[in-house]
Amino acid sequence: MREKLEKAIECFKKGEWDNAIDAFSSIIETQPESAEIYNNLALCYANKGDYDRAEKNYLKSIELNPKIPQAYINLADIYYRKRDFEHGIGLLNTGIYELPDELILSHYLARFYMEDARLDLAIDELEKILEKQPDNYDAYYDLGKVHFELGNYELAAENFENVLEYKENNEFIYYYLAQAYEANDELDKAISNYLKAIAVNEKFPPAYKKVAILFMARGDYDDAIEYFEEYLGLDVPREETENVKTLIEKIKKKKDEK
Repeated sequence: MREKLEKAIECFKKGEWDNAIDAFSSIIETQPESAEIYNNLALCYANKGDYDRAEKNYLKSIELNPKIPQAYINLADIYYRKRDFEHGIGLLNTGIYELPDELILSHYLARFYMEDARLDLAIDELEKILEKQPDNYDAYYDLGKVHFELGNYELAAENFENVLEYKENNEFIYYYLAQAYEANDELDKAISNYLKAIAVNEKFPPAYKKVAILFMARGDYDDAIEYFEEYLGLDVPREETENVKTLIEKIKKKKDEK
């Protein structure tokens, strides 16, 4: 039996899914109560893209041993890919009941709620996580996204700021933070954070465009032109390029009229 298991694991590591499936299936014939083997077999099917058989084997694994967190996570991934939020939410609630200390299951559940537009429930799950893990920057990030979606821009900014305490120099966080400040009419802070995003990644087009628009809106035409021109030097679609060139000419005319 040990030889069969070693062979199955070796095939799995090599990505030889069919051979791994045969090996794990052979083990199940003599160990039909092994939740771990069903979980491994399901992983093989999932890696082949056979999600129906993967789901069947994950559910069997959970039936045999409802205390294996990875089985819930693996099956939740399948439901997420299939956009099957109903089954995903039901599965994760079961997992949380069986394994209340596995906060990763609560985080998965929050993301299912986010995708299913059940944002208040997502907030509840994320706040529960942060009560137990106040340094969980992924939870702050998702909470920021939820509050932004709800129009709670001040709270969105607050949560993105919390992310930066643990994950500095990330252009995406600076960008999302800038968007939150912009939506909350705090334009100076928005500009500052778009510029920080650019400082972290000089080839991050969205930040150039956004900060140029804000400079234009407050009449800082030289800065607007500068960042629009730098934006054009990046990977920008042809149609967008023509539109921005036209906009630059309009800004120059406004500048001359001053």
